[in-house]
Amino acid sequence: MARKFLYVVAGLIVLAIAAAFAWRLFGNDLVRRYLTPSVAFRAQGALPADAYSGTAMWIARPELANNPALWVPAGQTPEDAGAAVFFIHPTSFLATNQWNAPLDDREANDRAAVFLRGQASAFNAAGQVWAPRYRQAAFGAFLTTKVDAERALDLAYSDVAQAFDAFVAANPDRPLILAGHSQGALHLTRLLREKVARTPLARRIVAAYVVGWPVSRETDLAALGLPECTRADQSGCLLSWQTFGEPADPSLILDTFDASTGFYGRSRRGTAMVCTNPLTGTAGSAAPASANLGTLFPAADLTSATMQPGRVGARCEGRGLLMIGEGPDVGPYVLPGNNYHVYDYSLFWANVRADAGRRLQAFRAR
Repeated sequence: MARKFLYVVAGLIVLAIAAAFAWRLFGNDLVRRYLTPSVAFRAQGALPADAYSGTAMWIARPELANNPALWVPAGQTPEDAGAAVFFIHPTSFLATNQWNAPLDDREANDRAAVFLRGQASAFNAAGQVWAPRYRQAAFGAFLTTKVDAERALDLAYSDVAQAFDAFVAANPDRPLILAGHSQGALHLTRLLREKVARTPLARRIVAAYVVGWPVSRETDLAALGLPECTRADQSGCLLSWQTFGEPADPSLILDTFDASTGFYGRSRRGTAMVCTNPLTGTAGSAAPASANLGTLFPAADLTSATMQPGRVGARCEGRGLLMIGEGPDVGPYVLPGNNYHVYDYSLFWANVRADAGRRLQAFRAR
């Protein structure tokens, strides 16, 4: 197992070094050119109707052995406060030879498990965590406007939607927490629009954590069926943030966002993004490092981490980016532009954990 994760680490280090070097020399254009698949999209059929009824298509599920979402740092324990958590992992498929990850791609699956350790684990005190395998779109699908990229994302979402239906069927009574990161957060916005908003299911939502993906207040939020979380003790609401160290260059994010169209057909150009400060659980706020209950500092092989409180402050700024100042040394995967995207959850792990528990209590009181 240790060797498997060392291979993951080696691959991520190569990616981070290559991306940083390319960024310094050529900027956004080179990143887009060399990380976008050059092959044609290959259509694939739907998964079998019962694909998510067993454990094989889940990375995390209550009865699953070696569940990575049950990992906790020293001093913490996984619990079950009664919620059911649906977590959609971020992009872990980095190849450029196809637009969607094969379900049996070992490297992509190993990376996904690493992400669950540092992200989905924050919710394992609030309830049982479910995280599906899915034919995720390749990393390069987010760097282009090609029709093939949209097709790849549609295929990935079809798996996520099927998994979500199985999750809801298996949890008919529990309060629901929905969470995702990056590509997973994008698919979560579509789940909210198509399967939650204006349905009886919306009344069961404790909170939706749409992290590492921009949500426009003006053109997106109303379509998602949940209001922005403005109070720390609010339930039935949505949280979102994107983390940058300083000096920050968010141009790759903002340029793509401004060129896109919102859920009501209006341009997102110039619009403000939802920014929840995970240290306070409120919108558009600032908090010092002393408010941080614990940041995860990963071991070299990514199989474990130590938790250190009081290391990272945060404030929402500008159009809705979460700024953390100079930023701590949490590993080699800070992306070009001082983008702490990979660490959106782990920088605030203990606060996210407390936030989910607090909102679950508020849900029950309501």
